Amino acid sequence: MKLAYQHHLASLKWLGLNLSKKLTHTVLLSVGLGLVALTCSAADDTSAIERGAYLMKIGDCVACHTAVGGRELAGGLPFETPFGAVYSTNITSDKDTGMGKYSYDEFFDAMHHGVGINGNLYPAMPYTSYSLLTDQDTKAIYAYLMSTKPIKQANLDNDVYFPFNIRFGLKAWNLVAHDAKEFTPKKDKSEPWNRGNYLVNSLGHCGECHTPRDSLFAMEPDKHFQGAIIEGLEASNITPTELNRQNWTHDDLKSLFTEGYSRKGTVFGGMYPVVYHSFSHLTDSDMHAVSSYLLDTDEAVEAKALTFNGHQPKLPGYKLYTGYCAGCHGLNGEGRPNVAPAMAGNSTLDKASPHNIVAVMLKGIKSQHYNTTTSFYAMPAYADKLSDEQLRDLANYLRVTWSPQPGNLDLNTIRDLKEEIFEHD
Repeated sequence: MKLAYQHHLASLKWLGLNLSKKLTHTVLLSVGLGLVALTCSAADDTSAIERGAYLMKIGDCVACHTAVGGRELAGGLPFETPFGAVYSTNITSDKDTGMGKYSYDEFFDAMHHGVGINGNLYPAMPYTSYSLLTDQDTKAIYAYLMSTKPIKQANLDNDVYFPFNIRFGLKAWNLVAHDAKEFTPKKDKSEPWNRGNYLVNSLGHCGECHTPRDSLFAMEPDKHFQGAIIEGLEASNITPTELNRQNWTHDDLKSLFTEGYSRKGTVFGGMYPVVYHSFSHLTDSDMHAVSSYLLDTDEAVEAKALTFNGHQPKLPGYKLYTGYCAGCHGLNGEGRPNVAPAMAGNSTLDKASPHNIVAVMLKGIKSQHYNTTTSFYAMPAYADKLSDEQLRDLANYLRVTWSPQPGNLDLNTIRDLKEEIFEHD
């Protein structure tokens, strides 16, 4: 009996010891798995934040949500609309004045449906394009915004006049003018083309400026990318038909979006901050995807000789060009590095509409700086120096000398353009 008892006791001790060992092993395994899960979660969060930071750059959020001389993403930049001024808001993680109090679902509604926690948003915030964003990308942008340094800066009241200051009407506008749907790739197009389509139309929201708007100020889908007037300048026609007619190549677009200039000219006006803050940060693969979509081809495009038809000294615009323009743009329109772009092959000249030719002569172009090796001088305004007749003669001379466009602009066209251009000042 004693032997049996001792054996039984030993068995219990052995069992207890092994149970203890198994329990300890289970606890350690659980802790280890928990640590792995936490590590993976932290890595996922970091990855989402990094991805969100990239997407934010491509979405041009800094340019719109940062006032001139203001703190980054703290808002306050005015947007002039036909109904008054709309100010961008603070989108830092501050919980009182920024977006720190937004849940993901509330953020999704703002990005895709134009509905914030305080009501409907004005479509100056391009949710009509951002609605194409995938849920994954929307979550990444949200993760990044929630990781930003909170900046306490109250939002400015919009200066929108009655009845457009009543936001309830935006609900009706959304029902009529906004179709919120996630991006869907086209099966008959390549992967780069579809990626470019997504970047250009959702994050890049290029259609918001480059597409004409109807009487309700909604983008006209049947005129996608055919150009529109924005604050006195023409956002160009960027359809594949027009870009290919002008002989834009993949390298031309890459140079334009990376450095702000190419053999086809430079960006100016509202496109300068877009390039500086946004498109210049595209990865090489995304850059090629964007150009593949815009040109509607993945294949290389042959660069043709730039147009220079030779000078015609007998034309009245010749002396105007040599007197006002040649010093910076070169006698034969060859341009000067870090000073002024070339006239030869310049896409602004090679457009059916002379709007931007007249606009830059009247209002000039501000200096542009991209990096330590790439900058451009400011172009002076000539509104007080050139008469309507001189503007006509110079514009015609530029067109016939460095583009296939005709030199047939008349005084009525110049005067109509001046009125339209200065209407936005």
